Amino acid sequence: MSYSNLSWMNFDISDEQKNFLERVDTACKSVRDHETECYLAEKTNNMIVPEFGKIGMLGCPISKKYGGLGYDILTYAFALERIGREGNSLRTFFSAHVSIGQMVLQNWADEEQKKKYLPETVSGKIIMAFALTEPDAGSDPGSMTTKFEERGDDFILNGKKHWVGNGTFAKVMTTYARGPDGRISAFIVDADSKGFHAEEMKNKMGLLSIKNAEIRFENCVIPKRNLLGTKGKGLSIAYSALIDGRLSVAAGAIGVMKDCLDESILHSQKRQQHGSALAKKQLIQEHLSSMILNIESSRWLVYRACAARQKLQDYVEGIKERDQNWQERLNREDREYSDLRARADRYAAIAKLHTTNAAFDCANRAVQIFGSFGYQKTNRAARHFLDSRAITIYEGANEVLKLKIASLELGDKYQAY
Repeated sequence: MSYSNLSWMNFDISDEQKNFLERVDTACKSVRDHETECYLAEKTNNMIVPEFGKIGMLGCPISKKYGGLGYDILTYAFALERIGREGNSLRTFFSAHVSIGQMVLQNWADEEQKKKYLPETVSGKIIMAFALTEPDAGSDPGSMTTKFEERGDDFILNGKKHWVGNGTFAKVMTTYARGPDGRISAFIVDADSKGFHAEEMKNKMGLLSIKNAEIRFENCVIPKRNLLGTKGKGLSIAYSALIDGRLSVAAGAIGVMKDCLDESILHSQKRQQHGSALAKKQLIQEHLSSMILNIESSRWLVYRACAARQKLQDYVEGIKERDQNWQERLNREDREYSDLRARADRYAAIAKLHTTNAAFDCANRAVQIFGSFGYQKTNRAARHFLDSRAITIYEGANEVLKLKIASLELGDKYQAY
């Protein structure tokens, strides 16, 4: 189901969507205990791929042509919302593999590249990652220093990326590098490429069951057939990927809030203090009502952002069907495409900014309701608190998103960055 028209955007779900989301719920429950064990042991949850693979979640928004389920953006967001209840660590796996992994290929790869990689990623034989951030180029990817040069039939990459989600075990990732002319291009990189090195980044304060890597390209050899999109247009591809990345973070954050609320309600109803249940205390109810407000306000921002992103998707797919040189057309600044992309970008930024702040607020309130019980990582509220601190930073630091949202309204000449 596509929600491109706001006049009938009521978010009712079909029986097919309901059945799929029930399967997602079952998969989440099946990995919950193991996810807790993995989080405390700081290791990867090896149940994710088999459990979610058998219900098709590893290719939820990927076209049936390549083995995916072919669901729309909103259905995928509903699934991420449910997964988010199990924590940002688990949801981050899907963001890295699907939102800024597979969807980048589906949106920008040529047909040969899609046929080679997408079916394998849908089956779980290949896990994907997205390597954009550098030690000195986080919120400003345009200042990246990773470079490439052409050598015969290959590109040679040199540089460093870090905080690459799934990076320690991903077999394929997209990355970005600057050419001799100063323009940035995008590449599909196989992890077994000569000159490719991945090392786990340790001592994180949260996101403990997802593995982040530092990637080093040391004269890394990438065949020219693995150029992604048009040479010199890599930054545009990266920015479009971040729209999907931000939406995935925002959708998962709703699940975080819902779990914080549910856990807090259960605890406050059971816990007796000063002769009555915590749930009867006015200040506890203030915390709960704030959580509810955060959840409901976040949902509509995310769902509307999904509608804008779907409208962009529908427009681009229509161009692809009519024009073999669709990338050149988009690169010529197709006006309608630019407007739809700016709208999707704006709503995704707003949704990500609001929901991540709200999720951290809910987690903080949940820890407070649990008191000392909420100060151990064995407690779900504590894990949400630690993980939700990260989501206000990655996929666009919230301070930068505030500037982005304002400058999109003011116009290019008022950009603060």
